[in-house]
Amino acid sequence: MKPIEERRTQPAENALCLQLRIPADLNWFRGHFPTQPLLPGVAQLDWVMAYGAELAPGMRFCAIDSVKFQRPVLPESLLELNLRWDAVRCVLNFEYVLVKEESRQPVSSGKIKLCP
Repeated sequence: MKPIEERRTQPAENALCLQLRIPADLNWFRGHFPTQPLLPGVAQLDWVMAYGAELAPGMRFCAIDSVKFQRPVLPESLLELNLRWDAVRCVLNFEYVLVKEESRQPVSSGKIKLCP
């Protein structure tokens, strides 16, 4: 199950910027964790791969590098996902940013190596 896509821009041919609302009823929150639901990192990576397929069609996951999870994502958060495809290196760069009122806080970032 994907988040709610509120806005999409493509600042360059190899880049995509999405604003995503994270609804509280996503299956990803079930059991992770009972007292305070948090969006798992694997969900963030799943969405990177799903949206990244638009920039790098036909490519598949090979390896992950430099992944950094900096801040938990709570239900009803508003995230910005920035993707950039480097076709020469076959690397999909990603960055999630928490958008709160007038502030922007890093959530996670990394590089995913893709193969044909």
